[in-house]
Amino acid sequence: MKNVTVNLCIKDYTNRVLGVLKEKYGLRDKAEALDKFAELYGSEFVDAEVKDDVVRQVIKSCDYHIVRHGFKATSLAELRKICEA
Repeated sequence: MKNVTVNLCIKDYTNRVLGVLKEKYGLRDKAEALDKFAELYGSEFVDAEVKDDVVRQVIKSCDYHIVRHGFKATSLAELRKICEA
């Protein structure tokens, strides 16, 4: 994990929120509280990074499916049959 140094000017309310997070989760400083805040609420704004091995696995699975089934379209009736099974 790469750390970035940032010099911030925050409002008093933000400072208090970070202080509460710091105490609630037993963190060392407000930088850790800010990291915790991002961990808790960041997924609402930014998608998590996908690891390379997961991407490779998905590509391998798709390639296998294409080799096995080709590019044949699946009818709505076939999809219903698969989903109901």
